[in-house]
Amino acid sequence: MQSITRAMTVAKVLAAHANEKGVSISVLSKQCELPLSTMHRLLQAMIKQSMVEQDEQTKLYRLGVVWLEYGLQVYDTIDYVSKIRPELERLCREVEESVYLSKPVGTEAMIVERIDSENNPIRIYDQLGLRIPLHIGAANKSMLAAMPKQQSENTLSQLLPIEKIPEFMQMLDQISKQGYAISHSERTEGTSSIAVSIKDSLGQIIGAISIGVVSFNLTEERLEFLTNKVIDAGKIISNKLNPHN
Repeated sequence: MQSITRAMTVAKVLAAHANEKGVSISVLSKQCELPLSTMHRLLQAMIKQSMVEQDEQTKLYRLGVVWLEYGLQVYDTIDYVSKIRPELERLCREVEESVYLSKPVGTEAMIVERIDSENNPIRIYDQLGLRIPLHIGAANKSMLAAMPKQQSENTLSQLLPIEKIPEFMQMLDQISKQGYAISHSERTEGTSSIAVSIKDSLGQIIGAISIGVVSFNLTEERLEFLTNKVIDAGKIISNKLNPHN
């Protein structure tokens, strides 16, 4: 069990540096709090399992392809994605902005799909697999607002000081009434997001679809257009997932 824990710690550190060319063994040793000798043995074992790769020239380490292989296999087992993806593609074409599908994972949400518009050179770029605390961003707030009240409060109790929860719940109530959420410069300065939650046939929250835009040229008319489009997409997806409703 100790080896599994250590291997996952290494994987998390490498994933945190995914945008870089790689990570040195000294940095891994420091961030994983393991001696260099132990780290070297662990990395060699992970390389044999394709969990880690090492650049022959720079000697830097990065995540191996096995994570992608297993991730895609799991992704393909999520049967609702095949129903949602065509609507995401249609929404992307109509609004000419980046469109996302997020999935709740505990007190966080993970981006599991992103479709970028080829007609828009200015994009909001959030990586697939990125995890964001559930109280941050339009997509996450739309999911919290659609959950049963007790579930939302329990989740927020793990994310916020207790004195801030009542005010946040009031905001979620407003989002629930209007049917969508909007955020401005909440995670990245100069960006906005519009989102709606989606449920499966059992009424369980399975995710949220959102549109990410750059705010500097976002007019009220454009915001209204995007909001209406994401709401319409949410209704179409809901009907696909709940054909008997």
